[in-house]
Amino acid sequence: MQILQHPISRTELESIAGNTFGDMVKAVADVERGIMAIDADLHADLERMLLEDGSTPENLWGFNLWVAEEGEDFIEFDSLINIRAWQGNPTRDVVDPEVRDTIKSIVNTFITA
Repeated sequence: MQILQHPISRTELESIAGNTFGDMVKAVADVERGIMAIDADLHADLERMLLEDGSTPENLWGFNLWVAEEGEDFIEFDSLINIRAWQGNPTRDVVDPEVRDTIKSIVNTFITA
């Protein structure tokens, strides 16, 4: 598990995927701080690490990065930590398009070609 401090390449991401699922890396982004954590069996583990680093729960969103995919198929907005009816997100998906766009921007900052 790691909080990304600098951008990594898709090749590095593929190598990280080999640590767990092979073709996918779980990730959690803090949409307020503009950071993300990757590389765990559970989104909840990454969420805990970011909370310990100073993030707040309402700003953390889980998703999956499919390393062999491009475009819209690269990011899958699916995580149990996203279920927050009190925040207007009653499903595992991220329903707010602005939050999705922020997550995409964070991913594009930290995952390069």
